[in-house]
Amino acid sequence: MTERVFNFSPGPAVMPVPVLEQIQGEMLALPGVGMSVLEISHRSKAFDAILAEAQALTRELLRVPENYRIIFLQGGAHLQFTMVAMNFLRDSGKTAEYILTGSWGNAAIKEAQKQGPTRVVWDGKEHNYSYLPKWSELKLSPEAVYVHFTSNETIQGIEFVGEPETGGVPLICDSSSDFLSRPVAVNRYGLIYACAQKNAGIAGVTMAVIRDDLVERVPKALPGMLDYSNFVKNDSRPNTPPVFAVYAFMLVARWLKNEIGGLEKMAALNQRKSKLLYDVLDSSGGFYRPHARPDSRSQMNVTFRLPSEELEKTFVQEATKHQLCDLKGHRSVGGIRASIYNAMPVAGVETLAGFMRDFAKRSG
Repeated sequence: MTERVFNFSPGPAVMPVPVLEQIQGEMLALPGVGMSVLEISHRSKAFDAILAEAQALTRELLRVPENYRIIFLQGGAHLQFTMVAMNFLRDSGKTAEYILTGSWGNAAIKEAQKQGPTRVVWDGKEHNYSYLPKWSELKLSPEAVYVHFTSNETIQGIEFVGEPETGGVPLICDSSSDFLSRPVAVNRYGLIYACAQKNAGIAGVTMAVIRDDLVERVPKALPGMLDYSNFVKNDSRPNTPPVFAVYAFMLVARWLKNEIGGLEKMAALNQRKSKLLYDVLDSSGGFYRPHARPDSRSQMNVTFRLPSEELEKTFVQEATKHQLCDLKGHRSVGGIRASIYNAMPVAGVETLAGFMRDFAKRSG
């Protein structure tokens, strides 16, 4: 098959077509280099330029203050769950606080508990992680070593807007599934981390935006590849980084700046896309049952159920025939999940919305 389908996968996810075309055109040899990006040295001038542009574009798009470093790592968010706790919780004599709003927040705290004491300041399990707390509900301690939360839970389809007031306690965010999808007040955070394969590129690279004072807190005896300060000191190259993945990230960041026009415009486009689907859910007379409450809905992952699992299976099968692919919900919760990340075109969401209306009319 050479014709592109509409890919609603939660990750690795849809990529911007202009980026894929540029990768295709430069695969044999980077302009002016004479070899593929798959072949260049991570110490070469060519990769120096790629890395520098990736960092500069991230700083520009997110308006990252000067007292933050931008680094690229490996291991995805899963490794960050461990690194965060090893770098800032272990042997600190303090407690880390976690806001649990879904599957990934729970995965993060399980790794943190191996490194030191943790405290859950809010847990939405009782309500099946269908909504988010109001910031005023949280009883945060001024003595915590950090506060951790997940900005967008891909499995449950709920997403924060903004961040809690933590005073002098560093705020740490797993932004894996909404990184670069909207503007963020970076100066409110101590650390933001995100794997690339949702909105920012391909699998294999993880970005971190970390404040200088947190870098200075890192203990001296950590293994080098688990030490944030080592990545800062070596400009993301304590070993060979995922060169191709950093290159892909750089091209996506270029696309966001030059073709989309920045994160404000990207956010408006994402809101438009998600509204198309939520309007179908809300007007279906109960045929489609959204998982998330209206005030907590994700712009990235639209999750819902149908009247029966048999209908859900039929929905996925028929949607695939209409080139609407990877709509099956996560294996842990079932249902349907449409992931509509940055690169999902409006046409794809419009096509899905039309199919949903037709399916409900035929099956309801």
